[in-house]
Amino acid sequence: MADITHATQANRARSADESPIKRFFRATEIDTRLLGMVGALVIIWLGFQFLTGGLFLTPRNLWNLTVQTSSVAVMATGMVLIIVTRNIDLSVGSVLGFCGMIMGVMQAQILPQYLGLEHPAIWIITLATGIAVGAAIGALHGTIIAFLNVPAFIVTLGGLLVWRGATWFVTSGQTVAPMNATFRLMGGGTEGSIGATASWIVGVIACIAIVGAILNSRKQRKRFGFPLRPVWAEYFLSILGCVLVLGAVAIANSYYWPVNIARRFADANGIAWPEGGLHIPHGIAIPVLIAIGVGIAMTFIATRLRFGRYVFAIGGNPEAAELAGIKTRWVTVKIFMLMGMLCAIAAAISTARLNAATNAQGELDELYTIAAAVIGGTSLAGGVGTIAGAMIGALVMQSLQSGMVLLGIDSPFQRIVVGVVLVVAVWLDTVYRARAK
Repeated sequence: MADITHATQANRARSADESPIKRFFRATEIDTRLLGMVGALVIIWLGFQFLTGGLFLTPRNLWNLTVQTSSVAVMATGMVLIIVTRNIDLSVGSVLGFCGMIMGVMQAQILPQYLGLEHPAIWIITLATGIAVGAAIGALHGTIIAFLNVPAFIVTLGGLLVWRGATWFVTSGQTVAPMNATFRLMGGGTEGSIGATASWIVGVIACIAIVGAILNSRKQRKRFGFPLRPVWAEYFLSILGCVLVLGAVAIANSYYWPVNIARRFADANGIAWPEGGLHIPHGIAIPVLIAIGVGIAMTFIATRLRFGRYVFAIGGNPEAAELAGIKTRWVTVKIFMLMGMLCAIAAAISTARLNAATNAQGELDELYTIAAAVIGGTSLAGGVGTIAGAMIGALVMQSLQSGMVLLGIDSPFQRIVVGVVLVVAVWLDTVYRARAK
């Protein structure tokens, strides 16, 4: 009892010696590394807002930015687990292109022969086929890496070349278009968004989920005797999360349909055209909802399931993990299989957005996906990484691209900037790990 009292008094004394900022971060348990990325993102946005003369931080550009980020963000969530286990996947862009071409052929050429054009089952069968193909490719990569002991770098580098060539052979280099109307909704656009009312409903549900998660976390801490956050910190995190969610919904709802599309909609539905025009909000885009859903699912897998604990254990110390009884080879196969499935989901978003499957689809996406994961705090040394960080990293990468496009910067220079950012991110990770020791 005396020891506990002494420890409590020592903790209070230490808290009294800390600065208010340190006490704030310790109480709220906010990840300072993640906060640093958010700060960098804000600086990038403000910088481009100034350089573009106010064009960057507009509802239209921010809405398009989230849609453009979706496919890379989906793949980045899987790349986190790959890199955490000290592996790498250089084939994700080519796998995306191959899965996209397979899905394009399925819905534009094969299925209409048996089901008819625009059959409601076409998009479901197409998506399921794409995910199955992606999973098979990932399982093949993982098996070669785990059971034949070929380095992941070599296997996936070969995959980059093989699947890019296979994409060409599927249609002999021809572009496949157009896509199924329902399938196209996964790409965003005017029809591929859920509107204002549904967006607010999603926002309110998200706020309830945030508050519920915080309350459940407090309950679990009490149950197992872990230290509790101060009540004011719980309130702060709840309010902050809800403000961010509802603010994002408000921005999505402030981007309206183009005038020509709104006029056609009014004519088709017998709506009188008002003097100031018809303002129909886009709301949240469907690909953004898909990316968020994937992010939540991958976070649950990484932090709540035994499989996720195995992944981080392997990344921290592969030899110790194997001695502990973890079937490291099968975990590796499952990780690459999961990565293949995520590539297929990203391919669906990309193909739907383009309304076509092309041979160039997904080129250089492996660079952006790896960069997003590393910028998001995933350590190339293994054992460290977060799904949320990778998704923010994807947003950082796309923000750089979008801003440079608005500034009229040539594509070669854009690639130079991306390469420099990737090297700097790895260097910062090295510095951070050195200081943490």
